[in-house]
Parts: sequence; C-alpha cells; structure tokens
Amino acid sequence: IGAILVFFMQTGFAMLEVGTVNKKNTSNILLKNVLDASVGSIVWWLTGYGIALGGAIDSYGFIGSTHFALNTDDFAGQGYSYGMWLFQWAFAATTATIVSGAVAERCTFTAYITYSVCLTGFVYPVVVCWGWNTQGWASAWKSVDDDSNPLLFGCGVIDFAGSGVVHMTGGVAALVGSAFLKPRKARQPVTGGPLLTLPSDYAPEYGPIFQTLGTLVLWMGWYGFNGVSTLYIVNYGLVAAKTMVTTTIAAGTGAVTTLFVGSLMDGKTDGQYTLKLGNVQNGLLGGLVAVTASCSVIEPYAAFVIGFLSCFVYLGAVKTLDALRVDDVVLAIPVHLFCGCFGVIMAGLFATKENYANAYYSDRADDCAGVFYGGNGSSLAAGGVFILSIIAWVGAWSCVVFGGLRNMGLLRVEEHVEEEGMDKSEHGVTTGYQPGNTGVELAAVDDGSSL
Repeated sequence: IGAILVFFMQTGFAMLEVGTVNKKNTSNILLKNVLDASVGSIVWWLTGYGIALGGAIDSYGFIGSTHFALNTDDFAGQGYSYGMWLFQWAFAATTATIVSGAVAERCTFTAYITYSVCLTGFVYPVVVCWGWNTQGWASAWKSVDDDSNPLLFGCGVIDFAGSGVVHMTGGVAALVGSAFLKPRKARQPVTGGPLLTLPSDYAPEYGPIFQTLGTLVLWMGWYGFNGVSTLYIVNYGLVAAKTMVTTTIAAGTGAVTTLFVGSLMDGKTDGQYTLKLGNVQNGLLGGLVAVTASCSVIEPYAAFVIGFLSCFVYLGAVKTLDALRVDDVVLAIPVHLFCGCFGVIMAGLFATKENYANAYYSDRADDCAGVFYGGNGSSLAAGGVFILSIIAWVGAWSCVVFGGLRNMGLLRVEEHVEEEGMDKSEHGVTTGYQPGNTGVELAAVDDGSSL
C-alpha cells in the first residue's frame, strides 16, 4: 500500500507540472513523467536496488554490491523483499521527477533520458546506501556499532523518510541542471539579463486546477512516503500513526504561513495585498519536505515549528534563485533542496529520546536524541556531514552529466524549438489538442454546447 501511495505521487507531479508549463509543452512534460517511472523501473531493477540496498560491508558502507537484477543467488525472494524493492523504486522515481520539473521547457529528450538513467541507476542509489542501508556509512539503521562498520559519530543521520536522501538529491541535481541549461527565453529574453516575471497567461487557463490537484495528490501520497517508512506495521503502529500526524501538521502550517508571509513580502498591488495560490501550494510542499526527515522522532508541536520555519526557508530560496538568475520552472529547488536540507538539520534538534527509541534503537536514544532533548549533538553532527556529502556527490556527478551533455550540444533544444514548443518538434503535435473523429458532427451555435 505504501509503494502504491508513493507511486501515485507521480500523478501529482504530472498534474503540478502540466499546470505550470506553457500549453505548447504539455505532451513533453507528461511523457517525461511517465518515463520517470518506466525508465526508473528498468534501471532500478538492473543496478539501482543492488547499489542502494545490497551488501555494502566490503565498501565500508559506500556502495552496495549484491542484489543486481534481483539475482536469485543473493536476493531473498520473500514477500517482504519484493515489497521493499517496489517501495524503494517508487522513491527513486520521485527523485528523477524532481529534476524534470525544474528543467522543463528547454531540456532535450536525449538529455532527459541520460540524466534520468544516471540519477536513478547510480547517483541516487549510492545516497540511499549511505543513509538507509543497514551497512551504510551514515545510516542510523545499523543495529550494531563495530569497528568494521562504525556508526557515524555513534548515531548516524536521522533521515527517516528522505529529506536528504530523496529530496536533497533531486534538488541538487535540479539546481545543477538548471544552471547548465540557463533560463528559458520567456524569463530571460536578453542573455545574462535579469529574470522576468512570466505573464499571467503563460500557463494554460486550466493551470490552477491541475496545480491544485497535483498538490493535493502529493499530500495524500506523502502519507505513504512518511508513514510507511516504518517498513513494518507490527509493533510500529504507534510510530506510523504519529508520523502521519506530524506530517499533516507541518504541511498545513507551511501552507498557511507561506500564504500570508508571501503576501506581505510581495507588498501591496493597487493598494491591497494579494493571496497567491502558488504560495500556499509550494508552502505546503515545503512543509512536507522539511518534516520528512524527523516525522517519526518529533512531537506535534515541533512539526508546527518546522512547518512554520520552512516558509522562510522556501521564500528565501526563491529570492536567492532569482538573484542568481537560475530558472526553476516549478520551484522544485527551493522546495526540495533547501527545505530538505533544513529538514535534516531540524531532526538533529527536535528528536525526542522516547520517539527515537521507538523509531530506531532504544540503547542509544540518550546520546542520539536531538540537541533540544538532551542529546550529545552526534545526530546533528551526522546530519551536517550527510548534507555536505550529498551536495558534493550529487553536485559533482550532475556537473559531469549536464556539463558533458552541454559540451556535446545535446543539453538544450534549439531556440526555434523552444519558441514553437517541444510538443510540435518532438511529439508531432502541430495544431494543439483537437477533438478526435468520433463520428459526431460538431455544429457552431450561438451559446451553450456545440455538440
């Protein structure tokens, strides 16, 4: 059920993105969303799962080396094992989709396939190995701290459902990709000039409907994302239920806070403040991302604090991207990279001893609890090291992939393709979306239906 909920988030991403891009790129962005899961299923089967969750003791917790292509010689073909494969594949597809939204409307299909395969099949699985593999060097899931595979600072990183593993990985790749691609012509008509605000009619008239639908679908899917990350329900029902409660509080708080603070930051228009739908949507998602690391180890009040503060992280990141002239179509970088980084830090501050003992291991809860609850700071330090490691690893490989594609002239579509839209050049859509030939004659009428 958890895997299905997380997989259904692909629908949410698709709706959110199709409601944001110009109509001339509709088929292109939808195709990429379908392929995120489709291509991801193949490369996750062949290499991704083995690198992520295969045996990693020989590499000192850096990279897995078994379970490739679900090899029956080393893959325990039990129901739980197959369920784990499916659940983790859905997470991998989510990571790739974060990038596709940020680089939309000017990235070639060749570049898309290339970075999607590299990210899902190698770059992201290595981060999973670090943070979630029971032998990963930064993982808090290790049951034993021994000399051959020690816990990072004696605790490992608290990243329960992936603020760092999933969201930061996708966010860093999105940032590098957007930087190499440069802004869309619609936002930067003059090369090197400031980024312009898109006209109100840039997105299709149905845009707000699909954006809202996508946001709500993602919120629903997040209950699988966070709640089912307990990986068991027997003896973990309390942890799962509390996780869903903290997820809900952070989401709602992020939405409401960003709606009003964003309005105040924008100032008055024609003498009055305006409440923007985009702020409430991305504020909600930012709150969800920020609480994902700590959702199982915090109290409800802490979820409120995290959701509240994520508003300022998100809004500040949006201003930062504009200042750096980085064009992120769906604002995935502020939501996933910045709020994800913030979330990992918050876990090292707000984790309680009791919740840590319930979600992880009781024998080290006194030391590994958050700083605000008497912990010795080890979890916070592990979180800092983990954040820097993700930025370095994902950033370096993203530079190799996107930089190589740019040097080969395969990264960005030609200017006339961007102007005409990729639906026409890559998918054969030449006249927009017209009714199919159903055998029913359409007649023009003055009002009402034309059928």
